Amino acid sequence: MQLSSHDRVLDPVQRRGREALERLGLPTRRQEAWRLTDLTRLEAIARLPLSSADARAPLDPSALPAVATETLRLVLDGQADPLAAMVLPEGITRLSASELEQALGHTLDRCGCVDAWPVELNHASSQQVLALRVRGSVPPLELVLASPTGLTATRVLLLLEEKAQLDLLQVVLAEGPVAHSHVLEVHLGQEARLNHGLVACADGEGSLLVHGAVEQEPRSAYTLTSVAKGWALARLEPRVVQVDGQASTVMRGLSVSAADQQLATHSTVQFEGPEGELDQLQKCLAGGRSHAIFNGAVRVPRLAQRTNAAQLSRNLLLSERARIDTKPELEIVADDVRCAHGATVSQLQEDELFYLQSRGIGASDAAALLLRGYCQEVVDHLPGAASAWPVMTQLLEGLEA
Repeated sequence: MQLSSHDRVLDPVQRRGREALERLGLPTRRQEAWRLTDLTRLEAIARLPLSSADARAPLDPSALPAVATETLRLVLDGQADPLAAMVLPEGITRLSASELEQALGHTLDRCGCVDAWPVELNHASSQQVLALRVRGSVPPLELVLASPTGLTATRVLLLLEEKAQLDLLQVVLAEGPVAHSHVLEVHLGQEARLNHGLVACADGEGSLLVHGAVEQEPRSAYTLTSVAKGWALARLEPRVVQVDGQASTVMRGLSVSAADQQLATHSTVQFEGPEGELDQLQKCLAGGRSHAIFNGAVRVPRLAQRTNAAQLSRNLLLSERARIDTKPELEIVADDVRCAHGATVSQLQEDELFYLQSRGIGASDAAALLLRGYCQEVVDHLPGAASAWPVMTQLLEGLEA
């Protein structure tokens, strides 16, 4: 594939990534962030060949659900230009090569993850980056991340200018023993608002590494709703930095695992100024012999006075053989704050099941209703474009309480 000057900006990034992987090797269990990870599966990802346009048929757009009203859909497969023959709506423009060279990696560095192993893997593998600037209020954007063969690496950079508003939905598609590496960088200008949704549902064989870095200026608002199910190995790492405080962050996550799958979420929120806000809810639902992991770090240094942060991890075990590890973390130095965290691990409540059955609902239907309600608390907050996708059907399919 012949790359444009826009894509050649990635040449030095690719070289750096390959050199870093050679230097770093694979993560080990001696590293706290990887202590619980199934490293044999991670090694399998690193050994996969890169997805090639010559080795597969292009994604058939007609196989996708009809796009939601007024939503702009772009397909990213690591190869074809998603903006080819595309007329972008007013308020969304593509960054020039010089702008991209200046902005690429800045937010990753600001969030302290530019040299993280999954990011370096993406650096070494990405052949293309989608880089967009957003001005004002624009139509919803839907990014379909396709993983047809081998290892697919995609990269997105979004710059939201002052007071810009965007609804963004990312949908990851994967079938079979493939892997997808995705890196997202977002810069939110003052009073900018981003409502971000991620839907990643696979068939039990694929692997997924998602790294998100978000930089918030004062009075900006960032909302992330993520839903993941059916990955042999999945690791989601959202990292947010409120640069000068006075920003709002809302994070809602749901991971559903079964069989012998391992799904992990490692989030970090860093407050670097006063009067910042965080509301975080992470849910894990584990069945079979699966393993769900949540590690949520919230850092409140002395500069971040009058921070208001709440973090809650709620987890549900559907099997005696399933395992859930949850570790909410608060690191507080400021002395004028309201910060709280909590974690629960439980099973479906017998009294709730009994109540439904006493109303004439069968045992299996009663369990299904409770599971639907458990998932709905997160799913309902996905951007409107998610209505075109069978999210709830995918989440509940094959679950047994």
